[in-house]
Amino acid sequence: MRFNTVTARSEAGILATNKVLKNTYLLLSMTLLFSAATAAAAMALNLPHPGLIITLVGYFGLLFLTTKFSNSSLGLVFVFALTGFMGMTLGPILNMYLHAYTNGEQLVLTALGGTGVIFLGLSAYALTTRKDFSFMAGFLVVGVMVAFFAGLAALLFSVPALSLAVSAMFILLMSGMILFQTSEIIHGGETNYILATVSLYVSIYNLFTSLLQLLGVFGGED
Repeated sequence: MRFNTVTARSEAGILATNKVLKNTYLLLSMTLLFSAATAAAAMALNLPHPGLIITLVGYFGLLFLTTKFSNSSLGLVFVFALTGFMGMTLGPILNMYLHAYTNGEQLVLTALGGTGVIFLGLSAYALTTRKDFSFMAGFLVVGVMVAFFAGLAALLFSVPALSLAVSAMFILLMSGMILFQTSEIIHGGETNYILATVSLYVSIYNLFTSLLQLLGVFGGED
């Protein structure tokens, strides 16, 4: 009887994990498409970039609301609000690359393809090996904080070399975040698919913009 109970609990845990994983990837796909649509709209309308302050206030404000309502249907509304807002901030950046470089379209497509390969590759690795990457939590938190403040310093004081270093740091950190978040879902550390989606979306967004910046510096043609 005890063996049957343990087996039933184990099977229930696996089913719950698979459900979170399925819902996460489904919602992530929808938010990425929605974000791409808002980015395309911003590009078509040639909207200006809202600026650092509005971007940070909008991002952290919507992130707070998404987290607060992550256990209700309102959480889904704020997820799309957040990803749509980030898409709108991305549109002007893409326009800048398309107009600043003669090979701007190639740079954007290369960054997009690189982001897709990295995300799919790391996700597949975590899903296939089922390794536990929870040990990376502390390192990632500290690393993201350091990179974030270093990025602000690079923008405020116009230090190109520091900006490039931050982009390289974010590529490594976001790759680690993808492994960590996928591992958390697999091993039951993350049971809320809304929070998991936001984490993966932010990782993909930062990964793409960081790759794009590096490609623009080293491969951009005026």
